Amino acid sequence: MLDIDGSHGEGGGQILRTAISLSSFSQKPVRIINIRANRPNPGLNYQHMAAIKSVAELCKADVKGLTKGSRELEFHPNEILGGKFHFDILTAGSTTLVLQACVLPSLFASEMTEFTITGGTDVKWAPPIDYFRFVFAPLLHNMGAHVNVVMGRRGHYPKGGGEITARIKPVEKLMPLIHEQRGALKTIRGIAHVSNLPNNITKRMKHSVLLKLVGIKDLHISEEHYPQDKDPAPGVGTGIVLWANYENTVLGANGLGEKGVPAERIAQNAVEDLLKEMNSKATLDVHAADQLLPYMALAKGESMFCARELSNHAKTNIWLIEKFLDVKFEVKEKDGLKEARVRGVG
Repeated sequence: MLDIDGSHGEGGGQILRTAISLSSFSQKPVRIINIRANRPNPGLNYQHMAAIKSVAELCKADVKGLTKGSRELEFHPNEILGGKFHFDILTAGSTTLVLQACVLPSLFASEMTEFTITGGTDVKWAPPIDYFRFVFAPLLHNMGAHVNVVMGRRGHYPKGGGEITARIKPVEKLMPLIHEQRGALKTIRGIAHVSNLPNNITKRMKHSVLLKLVGIKDLHISEEHYPQDKDPAPGVGTGIVLWANYENTVLGANGLGEKGVPAERIAQNAVEDLLKEMNSKATLDVHAADQLLPYMALAKGESMFCARELSNHAKTNIWLIEKFLDVKFEVKEKDGLKEARVRGVG
């Protein structure tokens, strides 16, 4: 059994999610101790429990220590089967973080997998659902993975109640991610949304973005207002996701509404983050660089990307992946960027 110290590096929930995903893929039992030791409320929360349960059902794993607040867990995987599943986080915990744990093993299941997950779609400290759909999923598609995510309802803190459905098609192998150059900019897209708040908030966010991106030829920001007849939203919230489509890659950024913070400031922060990525010549944004590392390690052949920086999440992910798989990441400075390479086991 592989022992993992959950307090290493960033010491949060990502160690847990990545470890469970890689355990199911590699069929290596894992014991995780000091779970979320570096967080104000250490141990398992409902969101983390939902992620573990989802992967456990996917591969009929035996799990010990799956209780709220638990700081130690054992996960004994079996064959990855696939099928249809429904999980309710029971809080506004992030549906996309639960999905993060599910996607990797589902790509190697014996049949198509479908997950319906209820919880938060746009919450702090997690990828918004639109980032997952329009940045992360297309990048995975470039590696030969087909992950289709449909949003049924928006869900914000504290009510949650959002719903997403993801369909994941198994692959024989993942193709390497080769992002040396991002190519020419093709389009910039965005979605500004508001749930159970005045509709003019999205117009103010959109206007703030357009002012910052004057001169971009193919630029379009959609506005989405909830509740709608077909897509009601149970809570109150707002946010914006932006993404730049290049010939070879996608760069994304986002902002989430906060009480007392003007909508214009939320949008400005998001567009400034996107411009940092665009102006840096990075081929993956900082968040995608973190999230794609396990898939690179499983691809057939050498993968590489350049990022503005490697986050603590990314550094911790590299440490963890190298414990599960016979791979070695090479990270070096190149033209003011972090260039990461790895030869996958695929």
